Amino acid sequence: MQGVFDTQTWHAGVATLIAAEDATSIATSLVTLIGNTVSSNGTSLLAFYHDAPPQVVAHSLAPSSAKHYLDRFLAGPYLLDPLYQLALQAKRPKMCRFRDTQPDRFLSSEYYRQYVERTHLVDEMDYMLGASPNGALVMVSGRTERRYSRVELRRFKLIEPIVIAAMERVRDARSAVSSVDDDGRGMHQRLTDCFNNFGEGELTIREREITQLLLRGHSSKSIARELGIAPGTVMVHKRNLFSKLGITSQYELFSSFIDKLSVT
Repeated sequence: MQGVFDTQTWHAGVATLIAAEDATSIATSLVTLIGNTVSSNGTSLLAFYHDAPPQVVAHSLAPSSAKHYLDRFLAGPYLLDPLYQLALQAKRPKMCRFRDTQPDRFLSSEYYRQYVERTHLVDEMDYMLGASPNGALVMVSGRTERRYSRVELRRFKLIEPIVIAAMERVRDARSAVSSVDDDGRGMHQRLTDCFNNFGEGELTIREREITQLLLRGHSSKSIARELGIAPGTVMVHKRNLFSKLGITSQYELFSSFIDKLSVT
């Protein structure tokens, strides 16, 4: 039985990737090659920044799917995304499975329910590369019908050197010509300020720290580990911040944050 790596299509994809010269052509060829290696519902190469909104470098999604998956993500929810947070850390893996990057209560978080669950995403494999001190490139390959099999995960691993090398070429090609416009930076700053200052004037600094971690899907135990305090202390802060904000659930907390975000 002929394997994926034995097909003419796969090797033709490698040849196209090698021949590509500019950032867009390299990125598009890489997205296609990954799609020829493992079947998915879409693969995207994104650029994440500390001081600007994410940019889409290339993707294989149909226009309607791009609007559903990418446009909604870029509108602001990316601030709560665990992959976005991980990619911008100084220490990041070159490859990971999205489910392994999630906070312990992510699947019950309102961000998951209001955004991720509505995308019907059931599995995702990601490659990450530091693009500069200010950002990172992230290749995302997602699936909505079923999880990746062991064989498919092994294929992802086998092509890791090719993917990372191609992402390095994209990074180098983009560094000389790409920039984020001032409007984009300004919008990102407003969104970030909204997140960082949510509850300002009503909550203490500690309560705002806990609010941010709750919005990102952390449990009380996880928050306690992140902040180096006792879980019981987290619960006290949580009751207090809910009372001050006039809410009774994390759904209301998320809704209140989104309301603030939508008027930013």
